[in-house]
Amino acid sequence: MSLAYDYRGRDGAGKLVKGRLDAASEGAVVQRLRGMGVSPIAITEAKPGTGLQTEIKIPGFEKGVGLKDLAIMSRQASTMLSSGLSLLRALSILADQTENKKLKDILGKVRDDVERGVSFSDAVAKYPVDFPPIMINMIRAGETGGFLDQAMDSIATNFEKEHKLRSTIKSAMTYPVVVLVMSLVAVMVMLIFIVPIFQKMFSSLGGQLPLPTMMLVYASHAMVYVGPVLLVAIVLGWFWWRGNKNTDRVRGAVDPVKLKLPVFGQLNQKIVIARFTRNLSNMIGAGVPILQALQIAGEVSNNFVVEKALQRVSESVRKGESIAAPLAKETVFPTMVSQMVAVGEDAGSLEIMLEKISVFYDSEVEATTEALTSLIEPLLIAFLGVVVGGMIVALYLPIFQITTLVK
Repeated sequence: MSLAYDYRGRDGAGKLVKGRLDAASEGAVVQRLRGMGVSPIAITEAKPGTGLQTEIKIPGFEKGVGLKDLAIMSRQASTMLSSGLSLLRALSILADQTENKKLKDILGKVRDDVERGVSFSDAVAKYPVDFPPIMINMIRAGETGGFLDQAMDSIATNFEKEHKLRSTIKSAMTYPVVVLVMSLVAVMVMLIFIVPIFQKMFSSLGGQLPLPTMMLVYASHAMVYVGPVLLVAIVLGWFWWRGNKNTDRVRGAVDPVKLKLPVFGQLNQKIVIARFTRNLSNMIGAGVPILQALQIAGEVSNNFVVEKALQRVSESVRKGESIAAPLAKETVFPTMVSQMVAVGEDAGSLEIMLEKISVFYDSEVEATTEALTSLIEPLLIAFLGVVVGGMIVALYLPIFQITTLVK
């Protein structure tokens, strides 16, 4: 069982340093500090936080290990290993420097396992939720082939590109989503709070309300009861989705729809192809066996259709076929992909060809998201104009009858 220890010491330049490490004993802390080039002065067991200093963890809301954290960690590990630092010392430095608390704890445990003689890949494989399969297998290939620093560099490059791809999509979709949510909130506020005020004023004047106004009043009455139910349903649906979105049953129903949506279907297809080709290229370059690489590329493609298609491709390759032939039979992959893969196989440069395909589709995704943003903005403005403007017109229609009613 690991405990937290606070330490003070001096580094190689004589500078006073201090920090906290997780280790099984004080002796283990001393060994780790010496491995980091630090001469310990004082080591004390850290006391758990109390009162306001106690760390509160709410289930489902803890900060996980993101792609950016993994990319930074992999890049730093590659740099240190290529500079001649031992794996133990590199892991000690990474655990001490990373800002993500969860990753810091995991790296400390991985370092302890490696110190006990466990291989780096096996130590990392104990945390499949935080470390993707592609990372574990590329580390294993790097260990076996003696090029762990290059494998970590490939992992860092892959995660950096994946993070850039996700950031491009998020930045393009953030504005439309925010505007849509704000407009829906504004409509609900008007229905619940504003419309009843106008209704009282109209009822005091008497007379028959116009049909649009009556429809708005009925919607206002319904929203008082439907609103809370809808809110509870959204919250429950969100929790259900978080717990079931990765099951085969849900993915088998949702992922095919993602690829058939108007406009967005083509975007989703380009995203999964860019991710699949990039991951497969990196794993082939790292020395991962082709059958294993195809399986992992399907698992991390984040699409059930592509995963099943690559399983069928893998079975065909296992029987002695090339990759391009069964790939051409899968409708989810465009003809250009299978043709370029065939050229790469014939020329013996499959890794390079897959990388070129991923670069092409990355640029396609970026261009498509920019075009979608340009298209969605005027549509949102028109939607807001119709909905909000229609509500305002419906509210003010009876005012035109006030003069007649007063007389």
